[in-house]
Amino acid sequence: MTVLVWLIPIALAMAAVALVAFLWSMRSGQYDDLDGAAERVLLGQEEDRPIADEDVNRKRR
Repeated sequence: MTVLVWLIPIALAMAAVALVAFLWSMRSGQYDDLDGAAERVLLGQEEDRPIADEDVNRKRR
């Protein structure tokens, strides 16, 4: 029983820290644009393309 005297307050403190962290992330806008990152992966940009073998050979010379 004495273990519960330690474990319950520790568990409540950890839950309070998790709740504060979640509320902070909500207020700071971490969840505002959930689809943006997924769309950026699918939309290719010219600057994100892999370097061609010809470009690598030119840079080595």
